[in-house]
Amino acid sequence: MRLLSTIVFAVGMCTSAATFAKTVTVGFISSLSGPISSLGIPYANGVIAGHKAIGKSADADIKLIRLDDASDPATAARNARKLINEDQVDVLMGTSGVPGTMAIAAVANESKVPFIAISPVANVSPATAEWMVSVAQPTELMINAVVDHMKAHGVKTVSYIGFSDAWGDLAYDALKKHAAQVGIELLNDERYSRTDASVTGQMLKIRARKPDAILAGTSGTPAALPYLELKKLGYKGKVYGTHGLINSDFIRVVGRAGDDILAPTGPVTVAEQLPDANPVKRVALAYRDAFAAAFPKGTPDVFSAWSYDAWLLLVSATAEAQAHAEPGTPAYRQAVMEAIFRTHELAGTHGVYNYKRGSPFGTDERARVVVRLLGGKWKLENE
Repeated sequence: MRLLSTIVFAVGMCTSAATFAKTVTVGFISSLSGPISSLGIPYANGVIAGHKAIGKSADADIKLIRLDDASDPATAARNARKLINEDQVDVLMGTSGVPGTMAIAAVANESKVPFIAISPVANVSPATAEWMVSVAQPTELMINAVVDHMKAHGVKTVSYIGFSDAWGDLAYDALKKHAAQVGIELLNDERYSRTDASVTGQMLKIRARKPDAILAGTSGTPAALPYLELKKLGYKGKVYGTHGLINSDFIRVVGRAGDDILAPTGPVTVAEQLPDANPVKRVALAYRDAFAAAFPKGTPDVFSAWSYDAWLLLVSATAEAQAHAEPGTPAYRQAVMEAIFRTHELAGTHGVYNYKRGSPFGTDERARVVVRLLGGKWKLENE
């Protein structure tokens, strides 16, 4: 009996170990509270929809652990350490803002854990790029589309207002660089905090310079302030924004003051308007179905679509890595990162992804279109 019990115990232990080895653990961080929650909640919804639609990687189950960083970069970093040290995640994903994303990237790099960023990234060192990629389009790629539109429509001068943080810097730097290249003069660099209640002073300074166009480097609901103020001031020039505006809460807050805003975005925003030959169209429509299945009363958006793309990348890379190592091991983490860098022509909702070592970005010109806000709806700008 003692021998039989030992055999049964040993078999049980082997079965338990095998079960553990067939689970890929993913840690997801997003801003479910705080000033960036209008972005963080959609980001979280996208990963939930992805997990519900695709819950396995090869023959392994995917365990998803979600944490709130409260829109605080320090909390994002603490969450990353917890997920790595306590939950032993194989992959990290997140978060809703550039500062928090870069805080997680530093922890991921230190711990040698693959990190798939869902928001734009900035100032990525070669070392950090060894353990991080981003599904978000490079800021320059998107802002350049806006500047090209300005140039095509006769804009000679532009003023800028943006957040006084890393996202505001990213958008401004891209605008300054590309505007100079195409001969557009940059007149102003005004800033405000995401928690500010007014931008009247900044907008008066901009109006005084009489620019042909204004670009706001903002995102989410705090992005509405400049446009509401421009409406009051009766500004008649062209008004642009970034891809951070493509958000239902922004549309709700900005109201009719948002009419005629032009912004770059991923093709998913106008998926039904894309030609059938576009490789993004099929995936974007499948994402909408997955989102509807997870949130029958919800509305798909570009932020949840970024998370969905991150999920598709995650599933592809973690499945390939299982041929080289067991989940839950340092070797598996390395294999996942190597598989990500081998990603080739992976169609997503925002574009087609190709990654390589040395750069966190995987998209190209196929990942952007320019849209116009009219009556609360984004319309493809064909001119």
